[in-house]
Amino acid sequence: MPPNMHLTHEPVHHGTPLESAALVVYAIHGRGQSPAFMAEVADRVGLPGVAWILPAAHEASWYPQSFLAPPEDNQPALNDALATVREQLASLLAQEGPPVVVLGFSQGACLLSEYLLRDQPHLAGAVLHTGGYLGPTERTWVASPGRGLSDLVVELFTAQDDAWVPLHRVEATSTAFRSLGCTVELTVYDDPDHHFNDDSIRMIRRYLRRRTAPPTEP
Repeated sequence: MPPNMHLTHEPVHHGTPLESAALVVYAIHGRGQSPAFMAEVADRVGLPGVAWILPAAHEASWYPQSFLAPPEDNQPALNDALATVREQLASLLAQEGPPVVVLGFSQGACLLSEYLLRDQPHLAGAVLHTGGYLGPTERTWVASPGRGLSDLVVELFTAQDDAWVPLHRVEATSTAFRSLGCTVELTVYDDPDHHFNDDSIRMIRRYLRRRTAPPTEP
């Protein structure tokens, strides 16, 4: 079996050190991007006390085809990408530190949508910007016993007419999360640019602030 090339790249740590952070954000970049892109997003959010953990896709892509392609067309890279998220998040959650929120943009949001709906992990929050679960058709998702999405508040952002991510799939992803008991807030912009606009940055800052652990007494 060939090695998982995504795991040959160590995540970049940006912001507050993990040992003193009040919140951890595991933030996944899109196709053609790098952790530096998500570091810029972190700086725009500008929330103190946050440790940003920024994974890196091998050759700047988590999987080769469109997220709307049949999943088998994106293998083995897709399974490697899911395994990378699974392993890196498990490491963060095992530390029993501050709350952990996931954030993804574009291909990163698609990867996280698929991971969250499949694995249903216990997390403090999820922000998915311009992305949805994978595959050419809509799918039905079933809650797994003992998993943790029922208390999750998912924040979704997208554009009315994005060049790569159709609105109907983001809406279907919103429905999928609701079917698993999540509270979902979907914001749709009349903004054709494939980016984080200032309003989404403001809303992400508010969302993360609400999930930041209070400071501990010395």
